[in-house]
Amino acid sequence: MSAREFIGINVGVLTVSDTRTLDDDRSGQTIVDLVTEAGHHLGARAIVKDNRDAIRAQLEAWIADPGVDVIITTGGTGVTPRDVTPEALAPLITKAIPGFGELFRFLSYAEVGTSTIQSRAEAALCQDTYVFLLPGSPGGVRTAMTKILLPQLDHRHSPCNFVMLLPRIRGEREDA
Repeated sequence: MSAREFIGINVGVLTVSDTRTLDDDRSGQTIVDLVTEAGHHLGARAIVKDNRDAIRAQLEAWIADPGVDVIITTGGTGVTPRDVTPEALAPLITKAIPGFGELFRFLSYAEVGTSTIQSRAEAALCQDTYVFLLPGSPGGVRTAMTKILLPQLDHRHSPCNFVMLLPRIRGEREDA
């Protein structure tokens, strides 16, 4: 058992969709439910159209917002022409986190087989904000959240986790 205490972080949830509203956004709501049940705080929530400029503008605003530690998006990570979330994020990346997408597709393979290859789920550090791009399906969201993100967003998770790195990323004193 870890001697570390839980640290709640502020999460922004962005749904990328031409058709979803807050009333029928199952994937976004799944993220909200899972992060708040885990003890984190909903720092922001929005739905934007599948438009590169609109997605980038929302990401930029939240990356600049000190009240948002982590951004989790859902939607726009497929291979159709309207799927542009990774392209919207690309110029904002400070450091890519390729292991996230690799692990997501590995875990997803057990659930959807070779269809997982169509996912462009990815993660990056943008300045001092983590950004995770998840697929638009509730099942894909649940896989990413329960098997990767919730453990990595828990300061008690050993041997390491994303939350414990935030003070170092921000140039603050590190409390181990």
